Amino acid sequence: MSWEQYIYFAMAAILLWAIGSWAAWKEKTGIAYTATIVGLVVFFSFILSMWIILERPPLRTMGETRLWYSFFLPLAGIIVYSRWKYKWILTFSTILALVFICVNLFKPEIHDKTLMPALQSPWFAPHVIVYMFAYAVLGAATVMAVYLLFIKKKTTENTNQPIADEESDITDNLVYVGLAFLTIGMLFGALWAKEAWGHYWSWDPKETWAAITWLSYLVYVHYRNLPHHRERLALWILIVSFVLLQMCWWGINYLPSAQGTSVHTYSMSE
Repeated sequence: MSWEQYIYFAMAAILLWAIGSWAAWKEKTGIAYTATIVGLVVFFSFILSMWIILERPPLRTMGETRLWYSFFLPLAGIIVYSRWKYKWILTFSTILALVFICVNLFKPEIHDKTLMPALQSPWFAPHVIVYMFAYAVLGAATVMAVYLLFIKKKTTENTNQPIADEESDITDNLVYVGLAFLTIGMLFGALWAKEAWGHYWSWDPKETWAAITWLSYLVYVHYRNLPHHRERLALWILIVSFVLLQMCWWGINYLPSAQGTSVHTYSMSE
C-alpha cells in the first residue's frame, strides 16, 4: 500500500457516501446508514494502512490531517442524521469531504517514516485526532448556521419570526460536542507540550490562535444563553468562530509571525 492507491480508496468512499446521501433524500434509511458506514470503513482502512506502512500515525503533515478531516466529516454527518434525520446533512458532509479529498489528490505531499523527537510523544496522536473530530463537528455546526441564515426562508432580516427551537438545539448541541472535544484536544496538547518542550503553554502562534478559537466558541455558548439574545447574531458568531478555526488550523502557515518560529507550523515535507 502506498499513497498512489489513495485515489482508489477515496473514490470508492465518495461513491458510497454519495449513495448514502441519495438514500437519505429518498428516505431509504437503511441504505443511507449502510452506504455511509461502509464508506467510512473503506476510507479508514487506507488511513490504517498508511499508519502501518509509515510506522507512525499519519498526522505529521497538513495533507495527513486532511485525511482525518475527510473521514470525520461523514462520521459527524451520519451522527447528526441518526439523531435528527436531517436529510441534507449527509450531502453537505460528502461535498465537504470531497473538497478535502480533491486537495490531497491534486496537491500530494511527501510521506515518509521520519518523525521528529517532539512528535514521538504518546500525547501527539490523541491530540490531533481529537482536534480533527472537533473540527468536523464544528464544521457541521457551521453548515447548520449557514443553512439557517441563508437557505431557510422562514426567517429573514426583516421579520421577527424566530428560528425553530429544534434547529437551534441541533446547532447548539453540535457546538457543545465540538467545544468539548476542542477542550480535550487542548488539554492533550498541553500534556504533549510539557513532555516535548518542558512547558504546558508558551503562546506560540498556533497556541495563541487555538486560544482565540476556543474563546470564540465560548462566546457563542454564553451569548446563546442570554435571555434576550438575537438568533441571527448568534449564528454569525458561529460562522466567525469557524473562520478563526481555519486560521488556527492552516492559516497560520502564511503568517509572518509563524515563519520559522512556530513548532506547530505544517510544511509540505515535514
